[in-house]
Amino acid sequence: MKRAGQIVLTPFPHTDLSGAKLRPVLLLRQASTRFDDWLVCMVSSQVQQAEAGFDEIITSNDADFSASGLKASSVLRLSRLTVLDGALLIGSIGAIEDERLLQVRQRLADWIAGRSA
Repeated sequence: MKRAGQIVLTPFPHTDLSGAKLRPVLLLRQASTRFDDWLVCMVSSQVQQAEAGFDEIITSNDADFSASGLKASSVLRLSRLTVLDGALLIGSIGAIEDERLLQVRQRLADWIAGRSA
């Protein structure tokens, strides 16, 4: 069963829609109560690409790193969002702690409201 906070594998679309790459994504929230659509953010091991003050970096020193299923320090790219059909979510590799999920969601909400980043 899918739940917010899980990190799953899926084909993630390029921003120009020229294709997609299989990569981990963080499930932020189910986007619809009628459909199995999920708001997700891309996860990347390219931490140098993080948008300072916006994206979230998870490192091997973090308490929830081992449960995340990630192999290296990674960035939760809030600057790379999409909504995907749940059927495209191939499988869960792990999850982040609920506290981190709440912080990430709040950062995204603040950004949408124009209060930060």
